[in-house]
Amino acid sequence: ARTHTHTRVTMGLCYTVPQASVAVVERFGKFQALHQPGLNCLWCCCGFGDAVAGYESLKLRQLDVRVETKSKDNVFIVMVVSVQYQVDRTKIETAHYRLSNVEQQITAYVFDAVRASVPKINLDDVFEQKDEIARTVREELAGQMDEFGFQIHQALVTDIEPDPNVKKAMNEINAARRLRDAATDRAEAEKILVVKAAEADAESKYLSGTGVARQRKAIVDGLRESVMAFSDSVEGTNAKDVMDLVLLTQYFDTLKDIGANSKTNIAFIPHTPDAVTSLREQVHSGFMTGKETFGFQ
Repeated sequence: ARTHTHTRVTMGLCYTVPQASVAVVERFGKFQALHQPGLNCLWCCCGFGDAVAGYESLKLRQLDVRVETKSKDNVFIVMVVSVQYQVDRTKIETAHYRLSNVEQQITAYVFDAVRASVPKINLDDVFEQKDEIARTVREELAGQMDEFGFQIHQALVTDIEPDPNVKKAMNEINAARRLRDAATDRAEAEKILVVKAAEADAESKYLSGTGVARQRKAIVDGLRESVMAFSDSVEGTNAKDVMDLVLLTQYFDTLKDIGANSKTNIAFIPHTPDAVTSLREQVHSGFMTGKETFGFQ
């Protein structure tokens, strides 16, 4: 990037300057001129000669600086700051003569800026505020290096390396947090399943109860119609006589079904006229309850 040569001449000399570079010419050790890329000539006059003191590169350069520092919560970290800089075309003479080692100077300013800002920030916030740290470093460098003829185009925090033990602990904390979140989500999903199952069961029981109620209402309606039809068809009978006949018929049909089913368990049923009368009275009591409930006439 920068070379220093002192070529004393006693006669005319032609030479070339590489592209993207500028030659610094001195006369008797004092700055004389800048020679641009291409073919240039050095002349001597009365025995006095010019010399090329060196070359300044006009290319954009990058310097990676590793800085070890400490965060606010006392965690040591290593930050890599990449600085992109270039010689100011209007201050080439200053850049050539003011600094002997530009990279060493930039490194010193980066160390100073990073170690002044990072100790004010906790480790977790360092990762979030790396752009702010980079901006602070760039502003600090731009102000300082402008005096020496250099432009700072960009400063980037390209890497943040905590102590290996701290990094391992951070990974374990993150893993535990993710496991906790997964357990919470799984429990929430199970809760939703239980709630939905309970709601479905309640709805099923409600619909079942409604169906049973409608079934019983239909039975009562059918019995009422049968009693009325029988009373109208057979003279001298009333509703009580018809109900006794229907009940007796149902009683024998039930006994028949129990006996015909091969899988029926043993059932002890009182089988006397008094038992039939008692059964009739119970059914009659049920009909009266249904009358009061559904408003039958």
